Amino acid sequence: MDAETTYSRIGGESTLRLLVDRFYDLMSELPAAETIRKMHADDLTESRDKLFKFLSGFFGGPSLYIQEYGHPMLRARHLPFAIGESERDQWLLCMNQAIDELIEDKKLASQLKFSFFQTADHMRNAHE
Repeated sequence: MDAETTYSRIGGESTLRLLVDRFYDLMSELPAAETIRKMHADDLTESRDKLFKFLSGFFGGPSLYIQEYGHPMLRARHLPFAIGESERDQWLLCMNQAIDELIEDKKLASQLKFSFFQTADHMRNAHE
């Protein structure tokens, strides 16, 4: 049932776009995220679009990413980048702050943070 998807619980497309945009704004603003910011292009337009499309399907909304790019293959797509605990934690710092600012439902916020931690931890490919 659509009403029970994470996508609908966070507020659908509009809130998801706000979350993604705030995440990337924080990545650019926070000195503590400098390392992961440097892993991205100067212009974050494509990154914002791809993360939005991925999360749409990941959270039970339209499968926009798969429709345009095929299977996400997240780990394989991130292999060119050295991702250790520090990079994972910088990514999570930005996403967790965006969640805290935009998701009022504390239970949902906690579930999102847990899900993002699991995914971000899975992306690690460098040991420190």
